[in-house]
Amino acid sequence: MTQKTALITGITGQDGSYLAELLLDKGYRVVGMTRRSSTANDERISHLVDRMKVIQGDLLDQASLVSALRDNAPDEVYNLAAQSFVPTSWNQPVLTGEFTALGVTRMLEAIRHVDPSIRFYQASSSEMFGKVRQVPQNEETAFHPRSPYGVAKAYGHFITVNYRESFGLFAVSGIMFNHESPRRGLEFVTRKVTDGAARIKLGLAKTLRLGNLDAKRDWGYAGDYVRAMWQMLQQDEPRDFVVATGEAHTVRELCEVAFSHVELDYRDHVVIDEDLFRPAEVDQLLGDATRAREQLGWRPEVAFPELVAMMVDGDLERHRHAQRPGVTGAREVHPLIAR
Repeated sequence: MTQKTALITGITGQDGSYLAELLLDKGYRVVGMTRRSSTANDERISHLVDRMKVIQGDLLDQASLVSALRDNAPDEVYNLAAQSFVPTSWNQPVLTGEFTALGVTRMLEAIRHVDPSIRFYQASSSEMFGKVRQVPQNEETAFHPRSPYGVAKAYGHFITVNYRESFGLFAVSGIMFNHESPRRGLEFVTRKVTDGAARIKLGLAKTLRLGNLDAKRDWGYAGDYVRAMWQMLQQDEPRDFVVATGEAHTVRELCEVAFSHVELDYRDHVVIDEDLFRPAEVDQLLGDATRAREQLGWRPEVAFPELVAMMVDGDLERHRHAQRPGVTGAREVHPLIAR
């Protein structure tokens, strides 16, 4: 059997690292595409670099995408690269559109011209639903995005559908609800909470400032979600899928689980900061992954309390390591262009 090659954009992000692990374990040749940067951002894939190829490329640069495809001849392309932090999308809406929306078009155009047989996965987002029209949300639910990030993701989603229908590409989107892990960036609320609980437990901080504690999200484990990405590209026909746990939890519940894991009461430490509220809040996201269960055979394996405990434990270990003699400080990972 011929070895398959997969090209992953956003390889240095949370999802990119978990997907690379999965594909390498399945015998793939993995090529990861990163943007040129003066500082290294490879913490998440440092344990994998000897098993994969890393190339430079940029979703803003069409020629670099064409070269990446011609030089590496992938069977599958997983587009995980994006400006992925929702608050940043209000500060940098044009850049968010260039990466998260038009970047998808550039990659699809490169595939269409270089090798239309390449199978393409686009990382869509539950943020496209925004001001939700129905609960739970499935593949037929109308989009009403409430941030430049959500709008850009909706464009990327529909342009993927358009290239599938117009040019016959095997191009699919995974509508991914929030998925977390110890590799999640510290700017995201889940890591902000688990890192805050760890820091307070270790005496490194006393309070944690948060915004809307009543916002509800469907949180799952990133390691489970990348499995669904791969499964989508193994089907006979291209189709889009919602990937979600089907359970919604508030930020308040997240705090309760995280702080109780280290025997603390979040109410003694969490401070509400109105400056951290979104300009247009997304109150509730809850996914219906029936199609993924029935057609892909996909199910999440890590439950919410287990996920939060895993993340708190990871942050505890990171800070304890930083406090050991000879260690200058905890390394913090911030995904610049990755989901």
